[in-house]
Amino acid sequence: MPFRSLGEFLDALESRQELIRVRTPISRDLEITEVTQRVIAARGPALLFEQVTGATMPVVTNLLGTASRIAFGIGDSHLDATADRIAKLTRLKPPAGLVGALKDLGGTIELLGQLRSLAPKRVSSAPCQEVEAPTVDLDRLPIVRCWPKDGGRTITFPIVITSDPETGAAHTGIYRLQQYGPDTLGFHVQRHRIGAHNLEKWAARGERMPVAIALGADPATLLSGLAPIPEGISNFVFAGFLRGSPVEMVRARSVDLEVPAQSEIVLEGYVDPAERRIEGPFGDHTGYYSAPEPFPVLHVTRVTHRAAPIYLATVTGKPPTEDSVLGKAVERIFLPVIRMVLPEVVDMNLPEEGLFINVGIVSIRKLYPDHPRKVMHALWGLGQMMFVRYLIVVDAEVDVHNLREVLYRVGLQADPGEDLELAEGPVDQLSISNPVPLRGGKVGIDATKKSADDGFPRPWPEEIASDPEAARAAARILAGDPGLARLGLRPRP
Repeated sequence: MPFRSLGEFLDALESRQELIRVRTPISRDLEITEVTQRVIAARGPALLFEQVTGATMPVVTNLLGTASRIAFGIGDSHLDATADRIAKLTRLKPPAGLVGALKDLGGTIELLGQLRSLAPKRVSSAPCQEVEAPTVDLDRLPIVRCWPKDGGRTITFPIVITSDPETGAAHTGIYRLQQYGPDTLGFHVQRHRIGAHNLEKWAARGERMPVAIALGADPATLLSGLAPIPEGISNFVFAGFLRGSPVEMVRARSVDLEVPAQSEIVLEGYVDPAERRIEGPFGDHTGYYSAPEPFPVLHVTRVTHRAAPIYLATVTGKPPTEDSVLGKAVERIFLPVIRMVLPEVVDMNLPEEGLFINVGIVSIRKLYPDHPRKVMHALWGLGQMMFVRYLIVVDAEVDVHNLREVLYRVGLQADPGEDLELAEGPVDQLSISNPVPLRGGKVGIDATKKSADDGFPRPWPEEIASDPEAARAAARILAGDPGLARLGLRPRP
């Protein structure tokens, strides 16, 4: 049963004892962050703060702070099941004529029909428009200040909706919005994001860009705003696919955009491409404050909301955080898309310790000389993988999620004089180590086994492996000897 709204999901979490109602009064300035961070570090439940000082609505945090809650929110038992559903889409092939269609598509015809049925559903009235604020006053929202040196209170989990003025195609992204005043926000859309590209197109026309912000939505719609969906594919269609039912959309009151009808709160307004204002500093996922920089300004002209809205927030900072869990979920879900482009890829790990976009580990089925280098450059040219600074390629049998095993392979099988691929390219706008913003160095490490085909002049040594008969004997002894059995040991794999 798909969740249509944030409220439905919270009710389900509470019934599963995965939601705590915090009834002790708490400040939205710093205190919510401190409590949330401690709960996230313990992989704890979602938090609903009911008594936020000076606020008329509750605040929920850590909504999607575990992989199991993310999977539950989109109707799957685990994220691998979600990845399997996406894999079925990536295996669809264009048929060759009618006979080819019947032969090649087979059962996928039904899947295509299901996809068509998941297009957004337009409605004429919506819960997110039950109440329209008589005046725009962002101070009425419990916008959170996360860290002591933040430039201001910041909306941290908004679904930002913009459109391409040439095609009319809508796009959603999660961009932080720092509050400047009662009706203005910093529009922190980074150069590489589609929202920034849309703004450039509106600027070329000499027009303001209309913007709508949905605060608080169902898990699938939230996740689709974070996902690296290729241009040309609607985020809301993808959200419908994730949850298995169409997302209800309603026309915004004052801008030519549609918003999720089941949202808690909607902000409407515009960005003037010619206007800039200093945004930041802000305590970001790097564990450092991002530098104050000029960014566009969002003017909020209308606010609508449910009769009893809930404000959704998240806290960024040094992992573990909710956004680090979400980043890991996106990695697992979109692995089939990587494999569609690079079928030789076996598995991938963007480790939490590497802040998800700085370090990548990929295992491949190595087929020819310099194959790892081909994979490195292909990944650097693939969507947000362009931001990876350190890319390690290992053989198919290596567990990329076992960092001890990966470092063993790097230290043993990669020669610094032969197996490093140095490059330059785009880096995340929040990266701090590159002297020049937006661009920096990258290194690929070929930690695969080498052979004569790779120009390796001597035979590659044979790995140590247990004798099968001795291993079976050890298993019997470990299980049967009274003294050893108490240790609970298992034979090495």
